[in-house]
Amino acid sequence: MIITDYDLYEVPPRWLFLRLETSDGIVGWGEPVVEGRARTVRTAVEELLDTYLLGKDPMRIEDHWQTMYRGGFYRGGPILMSAIAGIDQALWDIKGKHHDMPVYELLGGKARDRMRVYQWVGGDRPEGVADAAREKVEEGFTALKMNATAELRRVDSPSAVQAAEDRLAAVRDAVGEKIDIGVDFHGRVSKSMAKKLAAALEPYDPMFIEEPVLPEHNDALPELASHTTTPIATGERMFSRWDFKEVFEDGCVDIIQPDLSHAGGITEVKKIASMAEAYDVAMAPHCPLGPIALAACLQVDACAPNALIQEQSLDIHYNETSDVLDYLKDPTVFQYHDGYVDLPEGPGLGIDIDHSYVRMQAGEVNWHNPVWRHDDGSVAEW
Repeated sequence: MIITDYDLYEVPPRWLFLRLETSDGIVGWGEPVVEGRARTVRTAVEELLDTYLLGKDPMRIEDHWQTMYRGGFYRGGPILMSAIAGIDQALWDIKGKHHDMPVYELLGGKARDRMRVYQWVGGDRPEGVADAAREKVEEGFTALKMNATAELRRVDSPSAVQAAEDRLAAVRDAVGEKIDIGVDFHGRVSKSMAKKLAAALEPYDPMFIEEPVLPEHNDALPELASHTTTPIATGERMFSRWDFKEVFEDGCVDIIQPDLSHAGGITEVKKIASMAEAYDVAMAPHCPLGPIALAACLQVDACAPNALIQEQSLDIHYNETSDVLDYLKDPTVFQYHDGYVDLPEGPGLGIDIDHSYVRMQAGEVNWHNPVWRHDDGSVAEW
């Protein structure tokens, strides 16, 4: 069996799907994308497939991963690692289908029977979060996540901190003490403001504060950790086990959030999860993406003892015109109940992509994140 052909589909709202075909007719799906850079990643995927992977045996996944990563003098970063991630997902999908079992069975078998999930509430500039939170809890979710703030200046006013505190207080009041609430700083916050915000939000007992500073400022995390008892989460913009080494060694992060479509796919994130376990760090994979990425996450969640909770993008504010379940022949594979989702039991990634719907939706996806500016006209972090 060899890899014979592939197709790439840009589909709304902001995703890129890879369809990888073998000589015996098995098809594997992957989701290689950087949100807002679909065309750039598409080119990287084409380069890896055309110059290396076509004609190869799809079963040798580890060797292919090493070749795609180490075969280039320049390596790492969001584009290359996302291209590798989507190819890796498709290869595991093929291997699972070949052996007629879920990927997690090939990775050692299940460490759990279902996976807890959280639901996003509010938008980029969070508003109406209390009502949205109440609604999602009524739907059965037991964990939520919200943005902490809109844009912030490097040293902002007490009113900006108070507004964030008031929003979280309103959500906590709406849902009570039994519901977990993750608060995403989204890299919008300078280290000076992160200390103030963490202190202000701590009385409302957030499940975690996410990406309190940008990854290029991870050296500030130990000091921040010394100022709060709230668990610190980060990692969606870290792309390999080598990127995570420093935060593990510093002992400042409680939850890591690698993205299965950015951090080298199933092969790499399984290794990152094992590294985290050795440092007593939990994992909550980042996944504001499509159904293939979510299915890949659940394969690793299934066999990672330290997997804590899973992000998923159903009804997220980015998903305009299409949503996660629209691309599946059987959307019940991701049925949420009591705050959990059952692990997919089908072979490979455990999902059946509706190829005809993908083709119908495919076209140029022109999604880019907004560029925010402060009152003085300078660029703000989004």
